[in-house]
Amino acid sequence: MIKNIIFDYGDIFINLDKAATNRELHKLGIDDFTPEMIAINQAYEKGLISTEEFVNFYHEQFPNTTKEALIDAWNAILLDFPKHRMEFIKQLAKDNKYRLFILSNTNDLHISWIQEDWGMELYTEFKNCFEQFYLSHEIHFRKPDAAIYEFVLNENKLKAEETIFIDDTTENTESAATLGIHVWNLIPGFEDIVDLFTHKKSLF
Repeated sequence: MIKNIIFDYGDIFINLDKAATNRELHKLGIDDFTPEMIAINQAYEKGLISTEEFVNFYHEQFPNTTKEALIDAWNAILLDFPKHRMEFIKQLAKDNKYRLFILSNTNDLHISWIQEDWGMELYTEFKNCFEQFYLSHEIHFRKPDAAIYEFVLNENKLKAEETIFIDDTTENTESAATLGIHVWNLIPGFEDIVDLFTHKKSLF
């Protein structure tokens, strides 16, 4: 029986346009992520470098761009937060039947954008629905590394077999599943988190 629900953030609650950042970077003359850029991106996502260091790296690589344009391109991935998903998680938290967690690969620029776009009142209301709100840049782990799931299980004394993890990225759910965690690899645009108990009714 499921007692714990771990949710991803992007494309589970907030909608994403995952191609948007590449499109916007292309307009700035940045067509491909080199291995060095990928390493920098992952280091930033794990909170190993600051936002200033991250932006300065790209600005030095592409001096014809502005820092503001780079930040706007980086945040272009972020879209809207449908109201029905907020109502779903508020009700789930109110029912208090399950321990609820967020586990997201994200970074300071994205969270700062969300806080400004949503407003701190809505952001705080959403955050307070969860027992723990784990963001990769704050805990210095990132999915799909198994260590991030082990961290959450150990920190909260969760049993894998009593836990479901919901994410839209296959490599993330596959990694969690190797630890015995139940998973739902949700497909954005075809499935919605509000249908969790219908889609996974055999577990609940």
